[in-house]
Amino acid sequence: MGLALDISNLEVRAASRRVLLSIPSLAIPAGSCVAVRGPSGAGKSTFLLTCAGLADNASGTVRWGDEDLLALPSEGRAAFRRRSIGLVFQDFLLFEELSALANASLAGAYDTSRRQAEIARRAGAALDRLGIRHGARTVESFSGGERQRVAIARALAADPAVLLADEPTASLDRATADALITDLVALVREEGKTLIAVSHDPAVHERVDRVIEIVDGRIASDGSRRA
Repeated sequence: MGLALDISNLEVRAASRRVLLSIPSLAIPAGSCVAVRGPSGAGKSTFLLTCAGLADNASGTVRWGDEDLLALPSEGRAAFRRRSIGLVFQDFLLFEELSALANASLAGAYDTSRRQAEIARRAGAALDRLGIRHGARTVESFSGGERQRVAIARALAADPAVLLADEPTASLDRATADALITDLVALVREEGKTLIAVSHDPAVHERVDRVIEIVDGRIASDGSRRA
């Protein structure tokens, strides 16, 4: 199941002390599908990094369930990410010489031997659900849409409660992007996970529960798309 996000009195500053992000209060219920939009440089990626516990110079509270990320040391935040957060990047970040299943199972390399088999099983199931055959073929010859599906399977393999995606459809053609986001939202809804996707894509905004707009580091609008 997903985790609820509760943010309060959040500020993220650049090294120059300029405020990059300021959110007095934000609550996202567990199991929500949320899109974050806004102009380039508005603070969307900073918001996503902060939700993952990766932002520097952040103060306030970023609480996933009972865990306040900003109160944890760096080792504790890393452990929480491994346990609870799956990350999907715009640039895929796959190992070209590995197969789809090997890429999607990479989280097992950082887990206990007992968990490795379960992660591999879940990686294979996610690839199947996303329509990716996972034989010996390496991802070097995969299309952009196939690569992003492998990246999503990798993010889901460790069964995280939360999925954070940065522009998941930006590198894809329209038809491929539409199919991908439909499958992604359906999959996270089926498993009850919390999804936050930073995206300029109106098709992403149409398929989620809620759209948050960030402008100049602040929430400019926050609206539900579902009754």
